[in-house]
Amino acid sequence: MAGSKQFDEALGIAKTLRARGYEAYFAGGCVRDLLLGREPADYDVATNATPDVVLEMFPRTFAVGAHFGVVLVAPEDEDAGFVTEVVTFRSDLAYSDGRHPDGVRYTKTAKEDVRRRDFTINGLLLDPLRMGDFEFASHPGGKDKGAAWVRHPGLREAVLDYVDGLPDLDAGVVRAIGRAEQRFDEDHLRMLRGVRFAARFGFELEAGTKRAICSLVSRIHAVSRERVRDELTRMLTEGHARRAFELLDETKLLIEVLPEVARMKGVEQPPQYHPEGDVWTHTLMLLEQLEPGCSETLAWGALLHDVGKPATFKRAPDRIRFDGHVEMGVAIGAEICRRFRFSNQETRQVLALVENHMRFMDVRRMKESTLKRFFRLERFDEHLALHRMDCLAASGDLDQWEFARERFYSMAEGAVRPGSLITGRDLISAGYKPGKLFREMLRAAEDAQLDGMVATTEEALKLVLEKFPLPAG
Repeated sequence: MAGSKQFDEALGIAKTLRARGYEAYFAGGCVRDLLLGREPADYDVATNATPDVVLEMFPRTFAVGAHFGVVLVAPEDEDAGFVTEVVTFRSDLAYSDGRHPDGVRYTKTAKEDVRRRDFTINGLLLDPLRMGDFEFASHPGGKDKGAAWVRHPGLREAVLDYVDGLPDLDAGVVRAIGRAEQRFDEDHLRMLRGVRFAARFGFELEAGTKRAICSLVSRIHAVSRERVRDELTRMLTEGHARRAFELLDETKLLIEVLPEVARMKGVEQPPQYHPEGDVWTHTLMLLEQLEPGCSETLAWGALLHDVGKPATFKRAPDRIRFDGHVEMGVAIGAEICRRFRFSNQETRQVLALVENHMRFMDVRRMKESTLKRFFRLERFDEHLALHRMDCLAASGDLDQWEFARERFYSMAEGAVRPGSLITGRDLISAGYKPGKLFREMLRAAEDAQLDGMVATTEEALKLVLEKFPLPAG
């Protein structure tokens, strides 16, 4: 058997529980992923052993969710970098806050435990002691390239399915367990999770599940903005962002969580520059290009780069115009980042992507100093990536991108950020009095240096003296 360290650890936990007379199964997403031929990111073990028993049984445990029947079991190797979640069979009491159960009642059977879970494809159990040999193998490519896939022809024989999850997995359907309205009333975030799962796996939302989301959509506002942000970020970075946002629109979740993006629908663009269609279509085409595991800031930058267009749409005599859409986009983007409580660093990068995405139109006409300052933008590779997606989602002309990319990667760091030839002390020594004009003088000297006009301190001071003559006397 060629598994992963996480699998081996979870299997060892299950064996230990079984040896003490308890039931133990792999549960939830790890079972779903194994059946889909994917290596799970983590493993959960469901058992009828109570948290106090689990805490006593393993040497390194954390009772972070013991009051909900959850214990984290860590490997004896402190550098392993992962934990296994061990969950006691339970049924949940009422959900007063739309997120957590008010309490839990431990149950004796796995069948009762899985009925509290969210979707049928996540309600499957697997007996790891019956699953036989299997191996993780490199995935040959595609949207999930880089992931390890599982080769295991007899895996299904070890599955316990009390919620008809296997037929839904085979049919490619995301269906709520039991009454969909009850599942979403218990935890409102499940509406977004359902969309994300459907997009990630290329599944459809089951009709009743989809209707329930549409009818309860306003309850998403009771969910913390951080949790909503994190779900949206996962949708944007899992490699299926376009489908996720199409489903958000179909379920009416989009207008609730990102009304600024929903307003892109139907906003025309000049066909000579955007033959693909309106702003919404253009944005979806960018989202379709986001690779699995792309940076969160690039993903949000792609989503919001044209968010200022709906508010600046104007049908002028010559063509459709969006005068000031970049500035408007920065303002709207700032409000979205504030609303979702992005960090200051994340906000700066997302807004920088929005603010600078149109500058590539001028790269061939830029002075050398202007181009080099452009290249100084933090994480300029993300600006390049956004511009490429922007072009491919419109005219398809990559001329400006290719020029900027070639210049950026061929230019030495010292050419982009050379050491200063003069400082404020040099200006004082030359006879200037300190003041606001110093910034302009130093900028002029640096521009000349970047343009290759000056290369020494003497040449830089001479240029400043010519541009900013000292007052007579």
